[in-house]
Amino acid sequence: MADDLSTTLAEAARLLADARDVTLLSHINPDADTLGSALAVGLALHRRGVAVRVAFGEPEAVPESLKALDTAGLLVHRDEVPEAPELLVVMDTGSLERLGPLKGRVASCRGPVIVVDHHVSNTRYGTVHCIDDRAEATALIALKLLDEMNVEIDEPIARCIYAGLVTDTGGFRKAGPEAHHTAARLLETGVDAYAVTRPLMDSHPFAYLGMLSRVLAKAELDQKAAHGLGLAHAVVSIEDAHGVRSEEVESVIDVVRSASEAEVAAVVKELRPGFWSVSLRAVSRVDVREVAQVLGGGGHRLAAGFTFDGTSEQVVAALKGALERVGS
Repeated sequence: MADDLSTTLAEAARLLADARDVTLLSHINPDADTLGSALAVGLALHRRGVAVRVAFGEPEAVPESLKALDTAGLLVHRDEVPEAPELLVVMDTGSLERLGPLKGRVASCRGPVIVVDHHVSNTRYGTVHCIDDRAEATALIALKLLDEMNVEIDEPIARCIYAGLVTDTGGFRKAGPEAHHTAARLLETGVDAYAVTRPLMDSHPFAYLGMLSRVLAKAELDQKAAHGLGLAHAVVSIEDAHGVRSEEVESVIDVVRSASEAEVAAVVKELRPGFWSVSLRAVSRVDVREVAQVLGGGGHRLAAGFTFDGTSEQVVAALKGALERVGS
């Protein structure tokens, strides 16, 4: 993997060195890893005089907690993405479906499509694939790409990389030696770890408490699910989520996963009427990536997700069925 990665990173760097117009895409419901990676590489290109735009398919607006990462105003609404981009860089996105309304830009791209990702389930839909499924965050691979491009890693770029790294490692609880060494390198540029981390992981508006109380009051525990290992799940409807930011909805999984009786946790989130995004987490024994793949999604062994059309009851039934299929 390492040799293949070094080869594809060199090819990606060569393509970006010659590029004059680059579109960087993040997955729907962007988190700090996908958006931080895109903004870090985008900022480096922008400083070289390249026309750069960073976008995602859904929701309509960038999450409030991520706005501060865009120091150069590179983020644009999905409608501003060219129908036929000159060159695409897709960050932290395992499949075309995860691009949502922007997935068609891959097929219509007039030039190369560079995919930078750390999901083992990545479907290799681009032309150059910088993929390392051993990396704890896509931000680590984005940093290697920047190094290959001989970019000076200053504080604004380092802040974007650090945001992706700290969130995807769960505040470094799932980080290995390389991630910690990289964090030290990033902090040496002047990154304020607390200022970056608090809005991403430790700060919510007061309305979040009301939303959380409504959702958790309806949460269910099925100890027979997942071959008797247990499933804790909660549903966040559009009504439940009214008045709170997308990042508040995304953070519910971190509460549900704390249920000690369940190996698997799931949060079913309604993006629009009848269309759901499901976040899956496992403690150690269930490969939720395989579960998600049964339902058209993907991810990592202990953190994955999928989307679903139907009712919340149908989503949960399909999830329980997939849990029974995997490992049986």
